[in-house]
Amino acid sequence: MTGNPAITADVVLAALAGLIDPDLQKDYVAAKAAKNLRIDGGSVALDIELPFPAQSRHGAIRAAVRERIAAIPGVSDVEIGVSTKIIAHTVQHGLKPLPGVKNIVAVASGKGGVGKSATAANLALALASEGARVGLLDADIYGPSLPQMLGLAGSQPESVDGQSMEPLEAFGVQVMSIGFLIEPDAPMVWRGPMVTQALDQLLRQTRWHELDYLVVDMPPGTGDIQLTLAQKFPVTGAVIVTTPQDIALLDARKGLKMFEKVGIPILGLVENMSIHICSNCGHAEHIFGEGGGGRMAADFDVELLGSLPLDRSIRELADAGRPTVVGAPDSKAAAIYCEIARRVAVKVGERAKDMSSRFPNIVVQNT
Repeated sequence: MTGNPAITADVVLAALAGLIDPDLQKDYVAAKAAKNLRIDGGSVALDIELPFPAQSRHGAIRAAVRERIAAIPGVSDVEIGVSTKIIAHTVQHGLKPLPGVKNIVAVASGKGGVGKSATAANLALALASEGARVGLLDADIYGPSLPQMLGLAGSQPESVDGQSMEPLEAFGVQVMSIGFLIEPDAPMVWRGPMVTQALDQLLRQTRWHELDYLVVDMPPGTGDIQLTLAQKFPVTGAVIVTTPQDIALLDARKGLKMFEKVGIPILGLVENMSIHICSNCGHAEHIFGEGGGGRMAADFDVELLGSLPLDRSIRELADAGRPTVVGAPDSKAAAIYCEIARRVAVKVGERAKDMSSRFPNIVVQNT
């Protein structure tokens, strides 16, 4: 480095040390996001490389970092680049990430009817809106709802090679569901082994195209099917969806413990139907109880990623095939979903890197 001796790497990094990123919740130096520092006279250039998608934040990050560096005596010019680099992170022992998929995020609940599928759909759409390449797998064999939620009802996947299926696409998200392969009114009268085999085929025989995240809408419950899926899917982390009421929380706790049992980290909790605001008078009422998600998060030392209201528009938009993030992008609910998505991506980014690709398979043969 050449130029003004007062402008050193240590001086620049010290100026950034107190600049806390709202998503990382630490400064860019501590987070190892400050890269490629170049100093030439009074000119300073620096790249901020985020481990999570945050396209909507890039402008604000660039401005905040530039302001900090420009305040250093002797600095005459500042150039800041902001980018995202998403890598594959570790999964359960003995499993490797899927080809074409860097990270799998399971969205689960202990029971049905808590808004799990709507959460999975909006989470995937929010990640995509921030610049990530995202897939969405509907693993709820008995009640696939994502084709309807994403406006893909009646669609069928194509096969280019006769061996695998091409995912369908909705709002920039790659999608696969058993609902694309059966009649809408056909009951799935299948036993557990048939269900797990079908889901394994959906996961592995879909040609996912270079995904940063594959969001899996898991079946509700904590039985043999769910446990088997959790053991066979190479999952980076899980999100548990619940409502504040005690009955739902009891089942959500079982779901959380199931993932812990198979070594899958819990990325956090999402609390649906946390409060209802009357559309006529504005009265706020906690119909399903208050603070249950927060108490459960504290009990298990996990993060409460966000709380969503009991809002008729969330249901209406999902029924219409345009979930909240794309159907009402400026709404308060969409903002909450996007914040949840960023927190999930940050939590994934904090996981250890996947190192399996660095070690070759060793084959011993008799000669």
